[in-house]
Parts: sequence; structure tokens; C-alpha cells
Amino acid sequence: MKLFFNQVSLIAIVVMSFLLGGCDKTKPYDIDVAPPRAHFIGSVTKLYNVVDNPAPSFTFQIGTTDVSSADRVVTYNISSPSGAVAGNQYTISPAGSVIIPKNGALADITIQADYAAYSSGRRDTLILTIATPSLEPTSFLDTITVVLAGPSGCSEGNPDLPSLIGSYPNTNELLGTNAYGPYTTSISSATSTGPNSATIVVENIWDNGWGPISFDLDWSDPANPTAVVVQQDAIPGSDAGDLNATYAGQTVAVRVPSAALSATPGSYASCVPQTLVLKMQLGVTGVGYFNALYTVTMLRN
Repeated sequence: MKLFFNQVSLIAIVVMSFLLGGCDKTKPYDIDVAPPRAHFIGSVTKLYNVVDNPAPSFTFQIGTTDVSSADRVVTYNISSPSGAVAGNQYTISPAGSVIIPKNGALADITIQADYAAYSSGRRDTLILTIATPSLEPTSFLDTITVVLAGPSGCSEGNPDLPSLIGSYPNTNELLGTNAYGPYTTSISSATSTGPNSATIVVENIWDNGWGPISFDLDWSDPANPTAVVVQQDAIPGSDAGDLNATYAGQTVAVRVPSAALSATPGSYASCVPQTLVLKMQLGVTGVGYFNALYTVTMLRN
């Protein structure tokens, strides 16, 4: 994998200079107003349990970063790596776009599963991504995963840790705006660390000889299980020259992303189809961290 930052943006070495001598306190200064953006609300992975007949509907929301005096449209794309088809396994409303009403900042999306399609324990993954033309998406929660799960012995509240171990051949990643994949990652171990927690070791992240990276799993809230990277100051086998040629020969560091980069933690679904969304911030050992979110999405099938 070859992704480079063209300009250095390491947090630890940013130096800012201010000319204070000529400041006029009576002068009105322009205020930068952030442009409106759209994003999903809540966790990045949502679990829809299809266990009752008829199945209750499942509703979640899209929001905006501001309020407008006019109606606005937010469009989204939906795909299913597990093969779910709208009109067969589920219906979704409104399909493809929603209207954020004037003087408001939220709109509902509702999925209705067909119980008969899931009564034998079927599970499906839906991936929804905010698209243009519409309001531009934010850098956080522009994509979510909805897992539709029929009745089975698998539960996110009591995950089968050994079942997580193995290959994830459909892995994709995004570093800032640079996408790469699919490629293969794997989980080499999953070790319980408490009644509602475990640590997994993931191999081949970055797809260029990096050593393993560990993540802490937590299912205290079964509806929102989380996956959080364990900080590592030097990843064996890594070369920071992959990120910026200036740092060739130095190792890469990894940590939990700053709040400015990601408002939500990584997540996972231990039941089929097994999915992990891992969020990280990359840097250079002993120097600092790049101001870009690194997201690795691992899918078993």
C-alpha cells in the first residue's frame, strides 16, 4: 500500500505565530461559519433484531450541523455485501433521500424487515452512505452499517470470541480521503479480559508488512459494541515513509483518534456476517500524529 501525505501536518510539531503588536480591539473581525453538513445519528453499527412476527420496524436518523429556514434534501446510497435486496428481505423508507424540514435538523429513516426471510436465523448487512448531490457529508458518521439479525444462538451480548479468529478477505480502508482495498486481514487471537470485554490481535493492517495491532472490544451495551485501538508507539515492520517520504526509515505509531477526527469509537459485529470498523490515528514514533482519520473496515465475506 502506498499512501502519502503531501504536506507535513504532525500535531506535535505545528508552530503558530501571531503578530500581536498591531492588534486593534475595536475592529470587527469576520467570523468563519462552518458550511452545513449531513451525518447519521448514533452508533456507526446498528443492530436490528428480527426475532418477532411480525417484525417491528427499525428507525434511525440523519441529522445536519445547522438549521435552515428552508427544507433540504439529503441523499444516501445503500448496498448489502451479504446480498439483501430491498423489496425481498426488507423495505426502507424514504428510499434514497430524506427531507430535513425547515427549522429542523433531523429526519427519520425506517427499515421494515420481512420476518419470513430471517426466521431461520439469516443475517444481513446494509451499508448506508451519504451521497451527493445533497448536503455534503461530515467527516464522521457519513457511513453506517445496519445488521439485520434473525433468531439464532448468536448474541452481541454474549459473543463467541473464537469465532472471530481467522481471515477477513474483504477489508477496505480510508486514510483521510485516500481509499484502498479490498485486501485480506486476519484476527490471530481473541482473549477475554472481563465479563464484557476482550482484546483481539489484528494482522496485516495497511497491507505492507506491518506487525500486529491490538484492539479492545467492549459489549457492555450489546446494541453498541465497541472496538478501540490499543496505543502502540512503534509498530514492528512499519515504515513512516509510507505516510510521508520525509520520515522514511522511522516507525509508525498508532493511537485512539482525537475527538476532532472521530466523535464515535470503532465498532464490531461478532455474528454473521462478522464485521469490524476500526478507527485509528497514525503518526511517526517520537515525532507526532497526522491530522487524518484512518478507518479499516473488515468484513468476513
